Amino acid sequence: MKKVQFEVIQENKVKFSNLINYESFILSGRRKNNQLMNSLNSKIIKHAILERKPLLGICYGAEILTLTLGGTIRKSILPQKGHQIVTISKKNPLCEGKIDVFESHHYEISRLGESLERIAYSDTCLNEIIKVEGSNIFGIQFHPEMTSDGKDIIKNFIKN
Repeated sequence: MKKVQFEVIQENKVKFSNLINYESFILSGRRKNNQLMNSLNSKIIKHAILERKPLLGICYGAEILTLTLGGTIRKSILPQKGHQIVTISKKNPLCEGKIDVFESHHYEISRLGESLERIAYSDTCLNEIIKVEGSNIFGIQFHPEMTSDGKDIIKNFIKN
């Protein structure tokens, strides 16, 4: 696998004038609601869409992607924590078939926003993986770092 240069940037250190210097973005999870982080991540999403740059939103990252494009999220009936089998329903460059993932969230995507499409679901979550149509912008409701199938998703995102 090729070496990938990356930089972890806290929300209070993001400079929008520097976004042009990045080829792609990964928006990770969060522990609490933070309006500054939400606003910054929405701007990064809009930049990625406008500049046609790849973006992977993980858990919260998928939720803020949805909200930025006019969709909605809701509190899950029961918190989702543990392994889940996800069924891939549309061809995509990240994964195929059925995958084993690890869930850890209290919110879920309830309605897809403008230009978003569902590409995977599970028994407990209708929108496990979403995609901005015609782009390499994805949101995944689970934590890919916790399973080998999830780690493959990250590898495939980096490859594409």
